[in-house]
Amino acid sequence: MKKRHHVLLLLFLAGIINYLDRSALSVAAPLISKDLGLGPADLGFVFSSFFVGYALFNFVGGWAADRIGGKRVYALSMTAWSLFCALTATATGFVSLLVIRVLFGMGEGPLSATNNKVVHTWFPRREAASAVGIANCGTPLGGAIAGPIVGFVALAYGWQVAFVAAGLLGVAWLAVWQFVVTETPAQHAGISPAELGAIAEGRDDAEAAGRDAPLGFYLRQPTVLATALAFFGYNYILFFFLTWFPTYLTQARHLSIKDMSLATVLPWMLGFVGLASSGILSDAIFRRTGQALQARKLVLTVCLGVAGLSVALAGLVETTAGALALMSCAVFFLYLTGGTYWAIIQDTVAGGRIGSVSGFVHALANCAGIIGPAVTGLLVQKTGTYTSAFVLAGGIAALGVLAVIAFVKPIGPASPDRSLAKPFQG
Repeated sequence: MKKRHHVLLLLFLAGIINYLDRSALSVAAPLISKDLGLGPADLGFVFSSFFVGYALFNFVGGWAADRIGGKRVYALSMTAWSLFCALTATATGFVSLLVIRVLFGMGEGPLSATNNKVVHTWFPRREAASAVGIANCGTPLGGAIAGPIVGFVALAYGWQVAFVAAGLLGVAWLAVWQFVVTETPAQHAGISPAELGAIAEGRDDAEAAGRDAPLGFYLRQPTVLATALAFFGYNYILFFFLTWFPTYLTQARHLSIKDMSLATVLPWMLGFVGLASSGILSDAIFRRTGQALQARKLVLTVCLGVAGLSVALAGLVETTAGALALMSCAVFFLYLTGGTYWAIIQDTVAGGRIGSVSGFVHALANCAGIIGPAVTGLLVQKTGTYTSAFVLAGGIAALGVLAVIAFVKPIGPASPDRSLAKPFQG
């Protein structure tokens, strides 16, 4: 196995731990709500509070990865989120749980932007989207196993024990990460010259075109902003599924916690397949057409459009089986776009700005996590049903699709007056 594949395996495992930790609250929410006396609106604000810290540290983490390196930032992030995951067990009411979730979100915030930075450092451009997809596909797998594992532990030993156990997984991963991974491939004593050469291959277009561009130049580009809007639509659906769908199954569909935990496994498993395939599909189209950016746009617009339609319809069907089938379809196609947002950044942004721009895009996208769960809780409390929440999620995804079609184009080099010059080929 090549050394870069060891790094990729650890990124994949980190994603599993990340979403297992993050999903634990959703799975245990019925028990926590009962113990701490939380209503639907309270629970919605608790779900949203995670994303306040998370969105802020998306950008901070990406910026730090550009300056001190992805390995260091990843280690700090894993340490922080594992600690605050375990400390969830100490919550005694709404306020303490809210504060812990904000701090937990700050710990997890750097993950995805740092993933993109580490992949850029360790992988050649022709493998970038595939590597990002595989690195991130651990997240739905973590969500899939969170239901049965957290549900079983919470019912058998108490929800507090489930959070402590989840936090300890991150400590074990951190020990391996520190031992196996170096900041750059050149620092790794066991890497071959052939692999070093392969990693450096194809780093010309974005690097040469934007090497001297300031960060602000990228942050106001329509391509970057449209990608962020589409990512917002992606996250709105994802966080609706992650935070409220388990509660929807127990409250609106009257499933037991045990049945709900098992029912959510299928969408997550399909999401795992979709995310693992997303970069592979995008890179395959790129190799066939020679047009990287067009390959990313094609996968993103078609699949995000199908996901949005599916989630809207899931709120309109009358049967539990129909809602599960449509949400499974939505999660699968949603995750098929998962590697494309990061690949667009890698295709259009210089290497020294990838962490910062990735963090900026992810921060804007994760505002969906701040807004969405709270809006859903308020809608459910006001209307008594979940229908409008499903339809709203699908409509926001449709807006993202339109933005990508209209505005995602190659970014030209920064001229001295910071205007756009002739665009390079993506």
